[in-house]
Amino acid sequence: MIKRILIPIYKDEVAPRFDLATEAMLSIISSRDRVEEQKTILLSRSSPEDLCHRIISENISVIVCGAIADEYYQFLKWKKIVIFDNIAGKWEHAFKKLLNHSLKKRQLLSEKIIEGKNV
Repeated sequence: MIKRILIPIYKDEVAPRFDLATEAMLSIISSRDRVEEQKTILLSRSSPEDLCHRIISENISVIVCGAIADEYYQFLKWKKIVIFDNIAGKWEHAFKKLLNHSLKKRQLLSEKIIEGKNV
């Protein structure tokens, strides 16, 4: 099954808030978890309604995002979209974890190591 994944981004991070995102990464993944296409989507303004409309029109099946208001979360769940919310860190790191099936909701992705531990 082909998956269409959307990650609202801010610079090289997962956007901290879904409703303020003006940029998103759209990835199309093959049934063998291979990236078929990846592109950046620019939104003319930050609008959760516009972003939800884009998600539905692009047939997105998975969203990786930071904080998301409950009304948008419930709407997207009602539309049968899988949502990994409250993710913080580099979007590429979140994307890789999603592809290897190790991404969890409410996950802080850290690449800093102090005294041998991720912080």
